[in-house]
Amino acid sequence: MVRQQQAMGRDGGVVMDGRDIGTVVFPDAELKVFVTASAEVRAQRRYDELQQKGMPADYADILKNVQERDYIDSHREVSPLRQAADALLLDNSRMTIDEQNKWLMERFEERSK
Repeated sequence: MVRQQQAMGRDGGVVMDGRDIGTVVFPDAELKVFVTASAEVRAQRRYDELQQKGMPADYADILKNVQERDYIDSHREVSPLRQAADALLLDNSRMTIDEQNKWLMERFEERSK
């Protein structure tokens, strides 16, 4: 999978997201952004999404699942979840989509000069 992803981005100009894109797949990318939000915010977003779909949801169960997944992903042996040393941190816990887009475009423009 990593080789296929690297082939897709060989010529640059791609945007990819994933838990190991900046550390394993494209360690030399021109711009890396590590996007995160608190476990509580991510659980609330998931809860709200399920509620909007009319699906049963329990916030406490969702939060526990998010926390367990974070632990597993950050402690796995192959391609663990971690921020690359040269990645910018975008904590979107308290940001709207428009605020995130603005932040990203500003960073892109800074790096593109």
